[in-house]
Amino acid sequence: MARTRKAVAAHIDVAHLISAGVLASVCPRPLIEEVLAQTGRASQRQRLLPAPAVVYYVMALALWREAPLEEVLRVVCEGLHWLGGPQGQGQTIQASKSAISQARTRLGPEVMQQLAQRVLRPVASRDLTGAWYRDWRVMAIDGSTMDVADERTNAEFFGYPSSSRGQSAFPQARLVGLVECGTHVVTAAQMGPYAQGEQTMAEPLLASHLQPDMLVLADRGFYSFKLWQIACASGAKLAWRVKSTMRLPVQQRLQDGSYLSTLFSSEDRQRRNGQVVRVIDYTLQDSATPAQDSYRLVTNILDPDQAPAQELAALYHERWEIESVLDEFKTHLRGSSTVLRSKTPELVQQELWGLLLAHFAIRQLMAQAAWNNGLDPDRLSFVHAVRVIKRKMPQAAAIPP
Repeated sequence: MARTRKAVAAHIDVAHLISAGVLASVCPRPLIEEVLAQTGRASQRQRLLPAPAVVYYVMALALWREAPLEEVLRVVCEGLHWLGGPQGQGQTIQASKSAISQARTRLGPEVMQQLAQRVLRPVASRDLTGAWYRDWRVMAIDGSTMDVADERTNAEFFGYPSSSRGQSAFPQARLVGLVECGTHVVTAAQMGPYAQGEQTMAEPLLASHLQPDMLVLADRGFYSFKLWQIACASGAKLAWRVKSTMRLPVQQRLQDGSYLSTLFSSEDRQRRNGQVVRVIDYTLQDSATPAQDSYRLVTNILDPDQAPAQELAALYHERWEIESVLDEFKTHLRGSSTVLRSKTPELVQQELWGLLLAHFAIRQLMAQAAWNNGLDPDRLSFVHAVRVIKRKMPQAAAIPP
């Protein structure tokens, strides 16, 4: 059966798509030009596809996953009159896949990465419902993988996950993110090959992006004594799940049922340089699988009056909010696309940073809408927000010169 290429509307003006309402409010043109200059990627001569246009194009790819590359480029370039030059005369700009790939290759991944590092941040105000626990902003860290195009260079860089029946059909990139649970905003991320461990990728995130006003949740796959020390050094509060078989003898039983114990590095055979923690053991009630629903948390909040055990146990399950964020990336933004489009490792990373920026733009808009109406952002539909943005963008006012 013949396949029909999808297309977007013939008269969409994507100066409107990159209007101040969504994408450009997150990455305004002055910021883009500043980063382009810092990375040495600013256009040295007048091109059909100037570097700022390519930045917006990469972000737009995340919103128009269902459209061919040329179609996304068409709607972006039709709105570039504000950039000046020959593309500002109102004519339609045509470019082949090769020209698009060359423009993206000239841009490279560093520009999008630095933009993400400048833009991604927590957005919840103190009075935003569901984003805070007492005096701490609730955060979570987790990781996932994403299929990339089955090209030789991608396979060599990212690698394939192994399975009992051989290897996966596609190479996979690994992504680790720090998320603000109340708003689903990704505040920082690391990406790399499949073989790179999540704990290794988490180190720079915990060292550089934690703040004393944060309470960070993590699953048991992230615990190591080294990571725990790195996270504690930031001044942030932690509530991490650890394996129930981990040796944590009771040193002092507290009134809320938790107890104090000491963590040691596995290399500290003499157990001399430990770190005191508070341990919370609990089991979910009325569970069909009680053995699987037994939890052990360790926290550096040693005073139970500051965070009672029952409250921390309930709060830990907010960590699953990050699973919803990953689903937004892997299902709702990518749509029917099961594999990232890019054919080289550099462009895969560029596309992922663009995806993170587009997701941040949507989630920030949703947080603002929730805040204006006194709602928890969890009550708003991400899928509906994406549809509204795509429907309303053509009606928005273009960015002024």
